[in-house]
Amino acid sequence: MTKPRIALISGSTRTGSINKNLVNAMAHEFKDLGASPVKIDLSKYDMPIYNGDYEAENGVPKSAKNLIRRLKNCEGVFIATPEYNGCLPALLKNTIDWTTRVEMGQFTTPIYGIGAATPGGLSGIMALKQLHFILTRLGANIVSSGLGVGFAGKAFDNKGRLIEERTAARAQSLAAKMLDEIARRP
Repeated sequence: MTKPRIALISGSTRTGSINKNLVNAMAHEFKDLGASPVKIDLSKYDMPIYNGDYEAENGVPKSAKNLIRRLKNCEGVFIATPEYNGCLPALLKNTIDWTTRVEMGQFTTPIYGIGAATPGGLSGIMALKQLHFILTRLGANIVSSGLGVGFAGKAFDNKGRLIEERTAARAQSLAAKMLDEIARRP
């Protein structure tokens, strides 16, 4: 049996992003559990802000089609979202919107997990709720527990792993749930 491939996406492309740190920590968790992490950097998938007139004139950006292909080639997808003013970032929403213009298999085929890292103590709860709502509406199978990492500036060690024991246990549990769901699929 081949190792399940898990795409890991940060909704932030900023250098030093705490959500990129969360992606790296989850990559460790998936690798420890025998999966093959596949990091996807959204800065490599340039897409204009979605506009129906742009689409009518230019079609769907090739980068959206390439991203869909990569996602469908994975058995699982983990998304780490920042929370900007109580919402998920425009980059992540725009990426989701463009990919829906082609097909929906990138949402209905893999098993999804979601997480958020924030500098404050609320752990991105509002952005997680919004991301869960959007993905569910698109037909994604999302594992029952999301992962919130509050005070994320101090949450990771120099090897990219989560420091706080309960948060690390929740990260491991989320990864295990995703892999269990993947293993149960026919």
